[in-house]
Amino acid sequence: MEDSKPITDPRETGDGPSEGSLEALTAERDHLLAEKAELTDRLLRRQAEFDNYRRRAERERAELIDYSTSEALRALLPILDDFERALQTETADKTYAKGMELIFQRLSDNLAKLGLEPMVTLGQTFDHNLHHAIQKEETDAAPDQTILEEYQRGYQFRGKLLRPAMVKVAVGKA
Repeated sequence: MEDSKPITDPRETGDGPSEGSLEALTAERDHLLAEKAELTDRLLRRQAEFDNYRRRAERERAELIDYSTSEALRALLPILDDFERALQTETADKTYAKGMELIFQRLSDNLAKLGLEPMVTLGQTFDHNLHHAIQKEETDAAPDQTILEEYQRGYQFRGKLLRPAMVKVAVGKA
């Protein structure tokens, strides 16, 4: 038979770590756990900061694109006005008039795809946030503050006012 030694506690024999070194290991473990928790917290905060930066940069990029598009559309509005006036003029050449209508329609459709929305004003109630009253007319034919005539079309860009409509407004007789 083999010699068998009884199992003893290493602290009793002095073969294992002493009480002092066990405390040192425990303190080192606690220190490493605290450092790990701090590094994990720092990592999570940096990830959150990066996500916030990414969202802010994307929002600013979208706002810049919207601003640039609205400025380009604002520059095209006088051309659109000229087209509308040209289409209201009578011409003997019906083919020419039809061509102008087609070009105007194509331009309008493409501007609408970019977000340009013409405002409907005739018969609407005057709103100083959307309309610019350049003339008032006393009349009983229409309710007070009703738009009677549109001199220049107003436009919105993706729900925001791009240019107010210039209108004539009904005023009730006193």
